[in-house]
Amino acid sequence: IGRKRVLLLGWIAGIPIPILIFFAPNWWWIIGANIFLGFNQAFTWTMTVTSQIDLSANHQRGLAVGINEAMGYIAVGAAGLATGYLAVLYGPRWSLLVFGLVVIALALVLLLWIKDTIYWVRAEHTQQEADNPAAAPAQSMSSTFLQVSFQDRTYRALCQGGVTNKIADTLVWVLFPLFFKFHGLGVIYIGWITGVYAMVWGLCQFWTGHLADRIGRKPPVLLGFALLSAGLAGTALVNHFAAWMVTAALMGLGMALLYPNLIAAMSDIAPAMQRGRILGTYRYWRDTGYAIGGVILGLVAQWSDKILPAIWLTAGIVAFSGLWIAFAVQETHPRRI
Repeated sequence: IGRKRVLLLGWIAGIPIPILIFFAPNWWWIIGANIFLGFNQAFTWTMTVTSQIDLSANHQRGLAVGINEAMGYIAVGAAGLATGYLAVLYGPRWSLLVFGLVVIALALVLLLWIKDTIYWVRAEHTQQEADNPAAAPAQSMSSTFLQVSFQDRTYRALCQGGVTNKIADTLVWVLFPLFFKFHGLGVIYIGWITGVYAMVWGLCQFWTGHLADRIGRKPPVLLGFALLSAGLAGTALVNHFAAWMVTAALMGLGMALLYPNLIAAMSDIAPAMQRGRILGTYRYWRDTGYAIGGVILGLVAQWSDKILPAIWLTAGIVAFSGLWIAFAVQETHPRRI
């Protein structure tokens, strides 16, 4: 139905979120708000990154995804900072209500100027058909899901890489604060460590996506998994705030190298008219990593009554995931001389 209509549906789904939180008499209302937030994120962020890929040339996809993801995470950080200050001044409910409705209203107004990129997709599809008349016809949604998730070797490897980086991200946001608290750090110090991780990740994506356009997707992705695994292992081994700041930066750089370029690699091999559903399938598996990570790492931490085993397990999973991609994925964007 086009990217713009899905964007519109996503922002309409966002309208109940601040209202439900403001009037919430119990936690079930907050859960309901999070369900609407899930719809909003799935529809809007998936369409913005897909649309930017639609508009970019083959040698610009990494840059396009890097810009999208960097701006998104910078906005997440800025919104968190702004609402934090507003909550102190006016209370959390009023600040979230006003801030949320203003953001949604601005998004709906901006939609008036946004052109649907589906027309670029159709033009690209026509060119692909002319270049390769024997290309396979478009598949159904269920067939595409099965192919991307399980049947195609390259798609499957990239999807598991997406799951893995979200398992690592879950560890950082859920268990790292507890780990550092057990080591005697206060809230401000913990905030600095997790903040450095997020800032390095977000800002470096402006550069890492463009890097992959120049040297190929595979080297940055593999280096990213290596740095992420090393950062996790380093966090487990050291025992000082300054050292943890370094490992957090290392993890953030690793995420910046792998995160946008996994999406770019998927888009390199996705036919134009199937790009939306293929990227949607990838993002489904990637973000399911939050749930998988929460369950697995929570069980490990509870079973051992310590967080350190969960950190080592995640470091091993990340290293294994990088090796999987190294052996299963051929370069999707050969180096430009």
